[in-house]
Amino acid sequence: MDSTKNEPTQDPNPFLRYYKNGKLQRPIGTPFVPPSNDPETGVISKDIIISHEPKIAARLYRPTTTTKLPLLIYIHGGAFSIESAFSTLYHTHLNTLTAAACVIAVSIEYRLAPEHLIPSCYEDCWEAIKWVEQASDPWIKNQADLNRVFLAGDSAGGNIAHNIAVRAGLTIPAQPGPGLKIAGMALVHPYF
Repeated sequence: MDSTKNEPTQDPNPFLRYYKNGKLQRPIGTPFVPPSNDPETGVISKDIIISHEPKIAARLYRPTTTTKLPLLIYIHGGAFSIESAFSTLYHTHLNTLTAAACVIAVSIEYRLAPEHLIPSCYEDCWEAIKWVEQASDPWIKNQADLNRVFLAGDSAGGNIAHNIAVRAGLTIPAQPGPGLKIAGMALVHPYF
């Protein structure tokens, strides 16, 4: 047995660790948590599939209300290669943000590098924007005001949100289609 197969070949810590046997490890990141009914914020969340091929998902968040609310599309950070919309870090953040801002939120789970090279993350998020525009999910259809849509993201997510806004502006000024109007953005430490 060759014990060198389990040795790292490249070690660009803290983000990725490659092994000679082809394994890729992400030493940094937080564990995944399921959607929930958060007792601290009163926010309810659920997971949805946007596309099976490529695999694109999102976690939706909503406060307990029956009125139409602005829609926040949030894109997580992590240097394009770590973290998740389903991680403890982002789940907690989106529960708090959804409650404080009183919005419906969509947190996009895009494919990570290096397994999926850039521009996959941009394409995944664009597909998610088009999915939101179709408003097929009851939370979006019944409770989101698609004339008040905000893009937000931190780090790599800020970069992706910026690029999505530029693409939306080039496609049809400030709107990817007739049913969705981007009213603003919040970029937190965008990774440019």
